[in-house]
Amino acid sequence: MGEANILEVREETPPPHGTAPFAAALIASAALAACGGGGGDDGGGTGGLPGFGDAPLPPEEPMGTNDAARLLAQGTLGASRADITQAAGGGARRWIEEQFQIEPTQGHFDWMMANGFGVEANRNNTAGLDNSIWRKFIASPDALRQRMVFALSQILTVSVSGIDTDWRQFCVGHYLDILERNAFGNYRQLLEDVSLSTAMGYYLTYRGNAKANGRGSQPDENYARELMQLFTIGLLHLRPDGTVDGARGETYEPEDVSGLARVFTGWDRDTAGLTSPYPPGIHQRPLAQVANRYETGAKSFLGTTIPSGTSAIAALRTALDVLFRHPNVPPFVCRQLIQRLVSSNPSAAYVGRVAAAFVDNGQGVRGDLKAVLRAILLDPEARDTAAAARNPAFGKVREPVVRFLNWARGFRASSPSGLWAIGDLSDAGSRLGQSPMRAPSVFNFYRPGYVPPGGALAAAGLTAPELQIANETSVAGYLNYMQRAVAGSGIGDVRGDHAPLMALATNSRALLDEINLVLAAGQLAPATIATLQAALDTINAGTETGRRNRVQAALVLVLAAPEFIAQK
Repeated sequence: MGEANILEVREETPPPHGTAPFAAALIASAALAACGGGGGDDGGGTGGLPGFGDAPLPPEEPMGTNDAARLLAQGTLGASRADITQAAGGGARRWIEEQFQIEPTQGHFDWMMANGFGVEANRNNTAGLDNSIWRKFIASPDALRQRMVFALSQILTVSVSGIDTDWRQFCVGHYLDILERNAFGNYRQLLEDVSLSTAMGYYLTYRGNAKANGRGSQPDENYARELMQLFTIGLLHLRPDGTVDGARGETYEPEDVSGLARVFTGWDRDTAGLTSPYPPGIHQRPLAQVANRYETGAKSFLGTTIPSGTSAIAALRTALDVLFRHPNVPPFVCRQLIQRLVSSNPSAAYVGRVAAAFVDNGQGVRGDLKAVLRAILLDPEARDTAAAARNPAFGKVREPVVRFLNWARGFRASSPSGLWAIGDLSDAGSRLGQSPMRAPSVFNFYRPGYVPPGGALAAAGLTAPELQIANETSVAGYLNYMQRAVAGSGIGDVRGDHAPLMALATNSRALLDEINLVLAAGQLAPATIATLQAALDTINAGTETGRRNRVQAALVLVLAAPEFIAQK
């Protein structure tokens, strides 16, 4: 990793009682690059919770705390000891159903307006967006919904960095509100709401798109291409279990893109009743039609022709229906959701079972994201801890943002001012190298099929998407940033609640066991625990300062441990 990076960690916040724990943390993190591969049932609790059919839910056994922590590691952005204990008592199915019933907190758009970010001085910046994102991801009680929002934002990608309009923060804030509203809804409705959002219109450049003019100008094809390639059907024909059907080849041709692009002509911001300069609220309005820009002629793609004279909204809905019904959509979307929540290399059988829930939720409904989430989190491959431990292909690398949020949610970070001034964490050298809604491209931060070149993962044919953003700079930057965050430095007034850990500080093993449960679902190996305990025991816990240093060192060490970074 380089001596300079080790020195940087030591020099930024030197602990009064020696640097060994922090040097050990950085050394442990060097194993990150090897962590990639290591890393259907419709039942549920008792009592017939709403949204789960009419039949009462069958009883289920309570989970052990490690199993509950593992479920919450997959289904949330982080969970506290209290969250884990509560989930363990009710069982996996009940926890999921209870999460479906939690109402979301105030939306991003409304929160930014209520907190004064809609002033004229902010017209051309992004002030307020990061604040609202961290508020939701860290403090919202609807933990499963927020995990799904983050996952969907990485599939149906929009980035504030690629949007050229005024009030970009409100544009993207409303887009997040769309994802949140549809996170437990239907994928077809989500596609329509996304397609009519100003955020997607600007990001994939079809806002203001005009029909061909007969003099060589053609409709912008950007959204038509990415709608197929990234949001619905992908590049290659798939079998129902997500494996490639080599005999059928590619899913679409250039003429399909051109034909679909004709659907996305004439759409622009809805300025009816407004006077320029427009207020932030323009981004809450769905895109509207400009009649003389819309292509009224026939539109052919993927073997379907939308007849000439079809209205713009009817053509858009027909196009989305065609894509939504394509047999590729269930395995293509579901595999990516499994990758985001559970495992980078799900078996074909696992993908097939989840895709079947997408096809039919048990009541004849296609695209029900609640059914998909149940299938992902309750699948035997997700819940069988022993089998997962034996399978070197099972698991995923926790991306830097998720690691940070695991700490923040796990130890109930709060912002007394209510402003959550953590900011943009995109810088890889000094922060996380990743920040929500700031992806560098429509392919998000990394591609779902990324395989690190050379080494064991490539030899085994395993994907490790998150390692596409891992390098020497980002590994050291993550450790440096987490050391500061844990110490309460550089993240505004946001602080974790380490009081329960302070009570354990004099017993290094008890301290590590607690952090191991909350952050790593108890998956740190005995040898790792022994190494970390030896490092912690070099810190004198005889004073308040010493105990604080020991707690902070323990957190950083676990946050650097390969068994935490590789979620199993």
